[in-house]
Amino acid sequence: MSAPRPAFTEQLREAQNRNQSLLCVGLDPDPAKFPLHWRGDADRIYDFCAAIVEATSDQVLAFKPQIAYFAAHRAEAQLERLIALIRDAAPQVPVILDAKRGDIGSTAEQYAAEAFVRYGADAVTLSPYMGFDSVEPYLRYPGKGAFLLCRTSNPGGDDFQNRPLADIAGRPLLFEHIAHLAATDWNRNGQLGLVVGATYPAEIARVRALAPTLPLLIPGVGAQGGDAHATVQAGYRSAGGEPTGPIVVNCSRSVLYASSGSDFALAARAEAQGTRLLLQAASA
Repeated sequence: MSAPRPAFTEQLREAQNRNQSLLCVGLDPDPAKFPLHWRGDADRIYDFCAAIVEATSDQVLAFKPQIAYFAAHRAEAQLERLIALIRDAAPQVPVILDAKRGDIGSTAEQYAAEAFVRYGADAVTLSPYMGFDSVEPYLRYPGKGAFLLCRTSNPGGDDFQNRPLADIAGRPLLFEHIAHLAATDWNRNGQLGLVVGATYPAEIARVRALAPTLPLLIPGVGAQGGDAHATVQAGYRSAGGEPTGPIVVNCSRSVLYASSGSDFALAARAEAQGTRLLLQAASA
C-alpha cells in the first residue's frame, strides 16, 4: 500500500521549492488544435497530454486538467490514465481537477467522490454560490484542497462577483465576501483556496489582503492576456512585502499549443520554462 500523500498546501510548497516554480500547466486538450499528425483525433487526448506532462513536469508546481475537455469526447478513461501517469512520472506535482462543481450536499458528495476517489485528484475547483453545504462534502477528505471561484478572469464575472453587498461593511463586494468566508468560517480544516483571474491584478491584491494564507489559483496569464509580473506582485506577497499563501499561476493554451508540429512537446517545454523564469523573477 502506498503512503498517504501530504496535505495539498504542503504539496504545493514542496513542488514550488523543488522546481523553483509558480507555474501550473492547464491540461485543456482540444483535438481541433492538436499537432497536425493528430489533429481532430480524440483518441489521442491521452497521448497529447502525456507528452506535455513528461516535457514540463520539472517546470511546474501543479497540473490542472479541465474535465470538460475530456468528458466532451468521452475521454474520462483517458483522464484517469493521465492522472495515474502524473502520479507515476511526477509524484511530487499535485493535480488540481478543474471541474467548477457546485450543487446541493447529497450531489456534492458524489462529485467529491468523483474528484478524489475516481480520479485521485489532490484538489478541485468549486463554485461557492449555493453556500457552505455545497462545499462541505469536499472537506471530508483529509488533506485534499478545494479552490472556490472568487474573482474570475472572464468579462462576465462582473455580472455578479463585483456587485456591492449593502449590509457588509469593509467588504462591500461579493467577491470580497467570498474571500473572507474562505479564509475564516468556511476554512475549517485549512483546505480552501481561491480562484482569482490574472486579468484583474488589483482584485488579486484585495483578495490576498482578505485571505493572506490561502492558496490562490490564478488563471489568465498567457493567451488570456494577464500580466505575469503584475499577477505575482499582487498575489505573492502581503502589503508589507512578506511571502503569503502559495500562488498557482495557470497557463494552458500558450503552453499546449506552442507548436503544431511534431516538436510540440519540446515547444511546450520551452514555453513553460520561459514562463516559469518570468514568474520566478517577478517573485524575487
